[in-house]
Amino acid sequence: MAKPDPELDPLWQDIDWAIGQMLIMGWDGTEVTPQIRNLIENHHLGSIILTAKNLKSAQETASLVQELQTIAHQAGHPQPLLIALDQENGGVNSLFDEDYICQFPSAMGIAAAGSPELAYNIAKATATEVSAVGVNLILGPVLDVLTNARHQPLGVRATGDDPQEASQYCNAAINGYKDAGVATCGKHFPSYGNLDFLGSALDMPIITQTLEELSLSALVPFRNAIGAGRLDAMFIGGCGIQNAGMNVMHACLSDQVVDDLLRNELGFNGVAISECLEMQSLIQEYGVKGGTVMAVEAGNDLVLLCRAHDVQLEAISGMKLGIENGIISRERVYTSLKRVLRMKSVCTSWQKALNPPGLSLLSKIHPSHLALSRQAYDQSITVVRDKDHLLPLSQSLLQEEELLLLTPLVKPLPASAATKSIMEKGNTKAASSLHERWTHQERGAIMSGEGVFRELGRSIARIRHGKLLHTSYTANGLRPVHENLINRASAIIIVTADANRNMYQSGFTKHVAMMCHMLRSTGHKKSLIVVAVSSPYDFAMDKSIGTYVCTFDFTETAMASLVRALYGEFVPSGSMPGTMRKSKKVSKTKQQWLVENYTRDRDGRGLDELLKILARSSTPSLPYLTASASTFELFNTNVEESHFVVRNSSTQMLYGFAATYFINGIGIIGAIFVDPSKRNVSIGRSLHRRAMRALLQRPGLKKVQLGITFPGAFPGVPVDENGGNKSWFDNVGWDTQFPKRLTNMVIEDLAAWTAPEGLSQSIQRANISFDLIHGLDNAESVLTLVAGQAGPEVVELYRFALQDKSCGVVRAKNAADNLLGTVIICKSTSQLSTYIPSLHSVGHEEVGGIIAPVTPPTVHSNLLLQGLAFMGVRQNKAQKSTKSVLSWVLDEAHDLFAAMGFEVQQTFDEITNSPENFSDLA
Repeated sequence: MAKPDPELDPLWQDIDWAIGQMLIMGWDGTEVTPQIRNLIENHHLGSIILTAKNLKSAQETASLVQELQTIAHQAGHPQPLLIALDQENGGVNSLFDEDYICQFPSAMGIAAAGSPELAYNIAKATATEVSAVGVNLILGPVLDVLTNARHQPLGVRATGDDPQEASQYCNAAINGYKDAGVATCGKHFPSYGNLDFLGSALDMPIITQTLEELSLSALVPFRNAIGAGRLDAMFIGGCGIQNAGMNVMHACLSDQVVDDLLRNELGFNGVAISECLEMQSLIQEYGVKGGTVMAVEAGNDLVLLCRAHDVQLEAISGMKLGIENGIISRERVYTSLKRVLRMKSVCTSWQKALNPPGLSLLSKIHPSHLALSRQAYDQSITVVRDKDHLLPLSQSLLQEEELLLLTPLVKPLPASAATKSIMEKGNTKAASSLHERWTHQERGAIMSGEGVFRELGRSIARIRHGKLLHTSYTANGLRPVHENLINRASAIIIVTADANRNMYQSGFTKHVAMMCHMLRSTGHKKSLIVVAVSSPYDFAMDKSIGTYVCTFDFTETAMASLVRALYGEFVPSGSMPGTMRKSKKVSKTKQQWLVENYTRDRDGRGLDELLKILARSSTPSLPYLTASASTFELFNTNVEESHFVVRNSSTQMLYGFAATYFINGIGIIGAIFVDPSKRNVSIGRSLHRRAMRALLQRPGLKKVQLGITFPGAFPGVPVDENGGNKSWFDNVGWDTQFPKRLTNMVIEDLAAWTAPEGLSQSIQRANISFDLIHGLDNAESVLTLVAGQAGPEVVELYRFALQDKSCGVVRAKNAADNLLGTVIICKSTSQLSTYIPSLHSVGHEEVGGIIAPVTPPTVHSNLLLQGLAFMGVRQNKAQKSTKSVLSWVLDEAHDLFAAMGFEVQQTFDEITNSPENFSDLA
């Protein structure tokens, strides 16, 4: 039996109490049922999830939560219940009360508004409202990146398809939630933004990307949110993962996902919450008892069971069996228990839980929140195209001309006036949330509830004094009634809602567009406006739709803003989020930032902090983790260096940094990087412009270069799969067509490495011998060879290494004692590791370096390169190194070293251009 934990109340030694704290459960109904009371009183349930099916009004919600907390208090719970709620805004809200709870735009709508500050204010307002009725945990924000944006069911619940932009807005939202006093839960780890839907309805959607691909994109917001330190919990998705390194049926049941990836790799130490274990696919595969045990084994601290009481009791039974069978240890239970209790301590107390402020606070803050809501929706409305200048309609459509509104039949949002109206009329089955539809396989067509866009029609009709034609369209396509109305109208507005996934909407819209085009060719006035009220990707790329507007959700407030935008009450300023951003982002790139000279005493600490931020938001293969401010300063009399920063002079924070070097007529940009939260606002362009102007002013400049070997943080432009880095330099004037490819390679386990068969014999047959030298006394021939075969910065690299006692140079010679090739060998303790981050050890590993192999092109070049690397590995082994880093390998030579057991670590493109390319900057 486990010893009592001195950090815990003795009550928790009763394992039933501890188990209760590891479960989060819900139920159907707007009143406390005997079943949920039983779970709290007799099974010590510590966390509740509320959905739209539990909530009527703000007042009733406050009373319901207060009753739940009172039951827990009277039952002897040491800490209050966690009360969790999906309140993402946009189309995914659980609580609706038009008198007290405000509607705010979806995550993508907020990003379209273009203001992280707005994201913070909305998150804080939302959290303040739900906290007023007793909620202490918001299941949000959505941290997913829409890797394949047009075909993902998350849609506007995610910020967009740009990982850095998603990070920026999600961290702002987290700060808003936290500053309002509620706990936060990022979702859906490792990603719901890149799913493939395969097989039958019972099959789980699958992530097919590799972990490396996920690290470059989908995991970036998760990594950044964890690094920022204010994320209390993480929601683990129920999707599958299938790639070369992982075959997982349900992410939330996999220790590879929770313990290995989330905790060990990303460093998350908060509460892990599983996807609902009532999923049909999971029940059929493992059963609830088995699934519950697997979820705890995987590393989840809270196991979610949404609403079925019999299934919930089965989960509790499964947890007890798991402990009895020794599958789940008591230590494992207490680890989770402490995490959950720690989260409770920061977001609730009995004083707070038993006395929610309710309507007294909500009525006070409602006017300011309404103003914030209207501002946010107005700023989010985006006109992607208006080729024929149809907007505003008050100028392009005469009052006597007829306007036709065509809207799809969509299911009302769970928390909306339309749903409330349906329920009040006796239809008590509320619209299920997106989450519930997926979890419980309610995947029927979304067509029902004709009244969703009725108020939109009425609003337009009021402006036009009743002069509006409004009808719906369905999967039945273009009917005679539609054709007749189109013939009558001078202007048509078609509303679409996720046309990429509801293909009938796409087909219908294209049919109407073609019909309007034909009628215009015969002299009829047929203006067409398409409005996407959910995913903006419906017609983003279809230029045949000349006027295209996006609202990012179809809440009543969004539709009210749409009407004001259509009729010119304000000029829409929103932009497409992520990689589809349009005019608003373009105008931002014209911003000029003040660029200052880098000063070590003033900026050194800020540069170290900026490198840490970049390490958290970048793939581990990039050098930020092991680089420091010292990496970029050579203090070499043969190298002129000038470095630049964009900084906040008030806070001393660095927003961006650029390093430049000038040596023997070559001007080099050796680094340029920007804080991820400050990208796309022209900081990088400002730094580049200043750096290039400094280089162009150097007398004797013969060529300019991107990338430098010494210091070697960036030997060139990092190669990425989508070519984004290179295209950025294309856009600022570089010709990137003919780069020199440089690759860093590594042997991770040096102890297990063996030399390729026959390599030693081949070297002997070629009469190649090797020796090792230190110091500059015998180095003249080495420096001469290097100067003839590589750039002047490589000569300085060799000169530096020869003066470092922890480094040496291996020379390859022929039988006549002629020098054939050279390579630098060093230990991780060498001063060289300061300037070449790949040599820097992380943790307790000892890294040996094999640096800058140089050989003239001869018949034996390949053998010489392998021989130099071979001697380097032997030296590293002799120096007790645990791994060898080979930096750098030219062009296609990496195949030679791959055959020796080296693996690619990083790849860069060194790019050289003529200064004439930048004459406009001189």
